[in-house]
Amino acid sequence: MSSKKDRMAPGLLLPLGALAAGFGLASSAALAQAQPAEEAKKPVVENALPVVRAKASAERAGKDDYQAIETRIGKGRQELRDVPQSITVVTERLIDDRNLDTMKEVLKNTAGITFMAAEGGEEDIRLRGFSLQATGDIFMDGMRDPAFYERDTFFVDRVELMRGSASMLFGRGSTGGAVNMVTKVPRLINENQIDVELSSHSGLRTVGDFNVKMGDSAALRVGAMLTRADNDGTGASQDKAGIAGTYRFGIGEVDEFSVGLYHLENHNGMNYGMPWVRPTATSPVGDTTLLPLDPTAYYGMASDRNDGHVSQLTATHTHRFSATDELQTRVRVADYGRDQRAGTVRFGGATTQPDRTAVTLATFGPNTVITRGTQNKIQDMQTLSVQSDYTGKFKAWGLRHAVQAGADFSQEEKQVFAARSAAQGGVNLTKPNTSIGRPNDGAWIDENSRVLRTASEYTSRGFGLYAQDLIEFAPQWKLLLGLRYDKLKGDYDTLTIPGTAAGPETKTSYRMKVSEISKRLGLMFQPNERMSFHASAATSFNTSGDAYSLGADNQNIPPEQSINMELGAKIDSNDGKLSTRFALFRSTKLHERNTDPLVNLITLSGKRHVAGFEMDVMGRPAPGWELYASYTFIPVANIDIGVAGSEGQGTRPSLTPRHSGTAWATYQLTPKLRVGGGLNARSGQSPNRNPGWYAPKFITADLMAEYAVIAERLTFRANLSNVANKLYADSLYSGHYIPGAGRIFALTGTYKF
Repeated sequence: MSSKKDRMAPGLLLPLGALAAGFGLASSAALAQAQPAEEAKKPVVENALPVVRAKASAERAGKDDYQAIETRIGKGRQELRDVPQSITVVTERLIDDRNLDTMKEVLKNTAGITFMAAEGGEEDIRLRGFSLQATGDIFMDGMRDPAFYERDTFFVDRVELMRGSASMLFGRGSTGGAVNMVTKVPRLINENQIDVELSSHSGLRTVGDFNVKMGDSAALRVGAMLTRADNDGTGASQDKAGIAGTYRFGIGEVDEFSVGLYHLENHNGMNYGMPWVRPTATSPVGDTTLLPLDPTAYYGMASDRNDGHVSQLTATHTHRFSATDELQTRVRVADYGRDQRAGTVRFGGATTQPDRTAVTLATFGPNTVITRGTQNKIQDMQTLSVQSDYTGKFKAWGLRHAVQAGADFSQEEKQVFAARSAAQGGVNLTKPNTSIGRPNDGAWIDENSRVLRTASEYTSRGFGLYAQDLIEFAPQWKLLLGLRYDKLKGDYDTLTIPGTAAGPETKTSYRMKVSEISKRLGLMFQPNERMSFHASAATSFNTSGDAYSLGADNQNIPPEQSINMELGAKIDSNDGKLSTRFALFRSTKLHERNTDPLVNLITLSGKRHVAGFEMDVMGRPAPGWELYASYTFIPVANIDIGVAGSEGQGTRPSLTPRHSGTAWATYQLTPKLRVGGGLNARSGQSPNRNPGWYAPKFITADLMAEYAVIAERLTFRANLSNVANKLYADSLYSGHYIPGAGRIFALTGTYKF
């Protein structure tokens, strides 16, 4: 294992910054050539400063609204109307109103999203039926956040979801799309907020957000969170804490700097899921369904856990060449840890059951025997990321250009640990059975007594270079052209020992090398400030090492290739208070790879595609009303070329419901009282590998009421989620499902000062 010192590569900062700066100098030269002689003599930067400061003072825009105007998911601040691709933005206001504490909850409240309960306990996010990996397609402030952990929203300003291929912006991954968590930034005001929430199952959550102005151009912002609960609504306990802080200085000036720290600790319980069941022994496979149990019923061990931590240090420098041209360089060092001890809950064999028959709904009862296996996942990860992005606008050759260009480098090191058996110098732990009539039985084993060894090590290094130009080639018409080059190398070592001895250790090494070009093309027609229509196409690629696992059967597998095509529109109301987004899309994955450690299946299944319609509506449709709605319809979804043992040719891809959507609305009933409610729905969907059945469709309802005791100072908000205590499958796997959270009541008091 390499030392942490070896992981640092500060010498990369200068070449990367200089490379991206070159784009800025080139565009500045083009700007000077395109300007009239008298304008070229003006001091560009000096003229820019008042405009930049005005932007800085307006940063609060959108904080208290469901409607978003801008996005930073594309590596630089852009108006949503200038992005020829579907983007859904969930603002802080909406996150608070719906009481969404985790990123998963935020994503559940957008359309087109489903979750696979993967064998390692992590949730493989699906968007439009394509994988959006929690370890590869999640970004924090535009930088990849590659490790799996339960991401909290305590220091999040908004969550941006880009739909469709996005490798031109982010490199590997991004087949279904990309998620960008935008953290809170210091502002030139003094503003503080404390939230205290009491909820069902002895839940307590406290969040603090403190913003202090520390000079004419400097500010500090600190966020803190503490959460405790006996049950999260699915049987797992909650015990987590986080702290984050950013110091920002030079705000609005030519050179701006910031330094941020982020730390999150999770010591949560672990609900691995429940097995599927059939009505009778002779029922067809298609009738497989859920167990009729309360969502909070928990059959894992009391000693099961899902511990994790993340620590990040991020430094940012922004140099403004003018009001429209800037170069931003970011460096992030991060350390992640995960210690998951889970129990695979399954029905005991027929001989262990009271009636000596296989379990069905007909034989199911309080005495039905449940076994608890072992599915642990223990791993560490260290990352170094360096990213320089230039954005600029200028006139050249008679055309208006909006350029984005940059370079990035990342180094990721991961260590996976396994437990030794007694014969290998460790211990053998036995988990007792339980029964359906004894949930939460408190059974416990000493997980800390396990003796760990390093099972595998993975190191990857990647370099990317990209550029795109949004060209206004005629009044009301814009053309987007983008290219990105990625070069990646991954080294993977598997460390094995004999099954009946402590050693010797055998090391087997594998290597992956990838060089890929990603493309993006878009055409936009913008007849006025309220309307923007687009047609676009973009590509993406996924490497064999996306899951940080290589072997003899996949190290030479070429990357999967995907393409997304879209026709869309963004239309605002006449007063600009309501925004709508519509899109027709077709996404195709070529040379698809299927990998599942449970069955050792690593193949290229060939090809699949989906096509459908999406829409978002958000804003203020009428006085007193606020609305957010998101809907996805996928009537066309097909495995064009499949493989035996996986999703067969001609079948509908798994985890791809025809209908999915959410709606939420609030109304200011009186000057002090605001009420709201909404629905979240999915039609039936099949677990991975299409085992022959569908998880039932579901609709859940949520309610909210907020009372302002002192306007803008002290408020109380009550949230009731899953009002009917609906039982539904939230995350799916072929062997089990994880139920969605049952009914939860939460009362939150907010004090601003």
